[in-house]
Amino acid sequence: MQFIDLQRQYERIKERLNQRLSKVLESCKFILGPEIVELEEKLANFVGRKYCVSCSSGTDALLMTLMAWEIGEGDAVFTTPFTFIATSEVIRLLGATPVFVDIEPTTFNIDPDKLLMEIERVKKERKLRPKVILPVNLFGLPADYGKILKIAKTYELRVLEDAAQSFGGKRDGKFSCSWGDASATSFFPAKPLGCYGDGGAIFTDSDELYQILLSIRIHGQGKDRYDNVRLGLNGRFDTIQAAILLVKLEIFEEELELRNSIANKYIQLLDGKVTTPVIPDGCSSSWAQFSVLADSKEEREQLLESLKLNGIPTAIYYPKPLHLQKVNEDLGYKLGDFPISESISERIFSLPMHPYLKDEELELIAKSFSH
Repeated sequence: MQFIDLQRQYERIKERLNQRLSKVLESCKFILGPEIVELEEKLANFVGRKYCVSCSSGTDALLMTLMAWEIGEGDAVFTTPFTFIATSEVIRLLGATPVFVDIEPTTFNIDPDKLLMEIERVKKERKLRPKVILPVNLFGLPADYGKILKIAKTYELRVLEDAAQSFGGKRDGKFSCSWGDASATSFFPAKPLGCYGDGGAIFTDSDELYQILLSIRIHGQGKDRYDNVRLGLNGRFDTIQAAILLVKLEIFEEELELRNSIANKYIQLLDGKVTTPVIPDGCSSSWAQFSVLADSKEEREQLLESLKLNGIPTAIYYPKPLHLQKVNEDLGYKLGDFPISESISERIFSLPMHPYLKDEELELIAKSFSH
């Protein structure tokens, strides 16, 4: 059994995939070929945004957007400590300061009430300038943007939606990647919509931001490749990877339905065995991961061992919150500062999740839970 079985998906799409790849190879347009434009248009239409700028990774999607907004030293970016390091990494690379906000205990997303308190604290201290709210849509579920956007408007802050895990998720009738001033997603192979390498995209409705991002993506390019008007990077997405995503996009909505069906079966099978995910009313997840909670760290270890004995792969997202990472020591946070994130990190673990899990595999996983 695979944690994420890309082989089963490949068997389904390989004929169409080979046709698309052959077309790229025959054209020899490996950098910013026509497939890039086609993909960006289809992705923007899918999520309901005016623009999509594909790029080299989900990390660069975050970084490029913050660069475009000229975020830097003395600026505060509010985000969650319960996520992958890339979220705080891009803030720090630009010299800005991540201000962490604890999470909701059921959704694991940033807590809007605590966000409001942190913004007020930073404004009162006057050591940093509040600039951006960077919520993370964890495990495929969009954060509470209804509340977050109201807070942003009140304090005149930009919102950058970290949708690295949530392409295809929905909240209040809107797709992930359609919230805030800009959205960033990842096409890492394990994501709900993944390519066969690194890749990402930025979504926005802003004409100005779109033009700046196109420039940053190619070394801050101006009127041509040897006219550089701003700091940029090599952030282009490969044409071959775009061709792969175009094929996967054709079956993506069906795969979303399959993911949700599998998640519902998991929830029924694991009832009473472990705490399963909570999806608020009006929301749907793209199920980048199916993460459950044990009652304690000790119980988690017992369950992981039982699953391992039955040949079932597992993973822990995330064993150490960002405020306790060595790289962030100088920010001055300590154990106990974010009790919900810390408690969740000791009890959470993820089970196999992909659209092609079979009923018998789900039943084996459920039977492997022992107390």
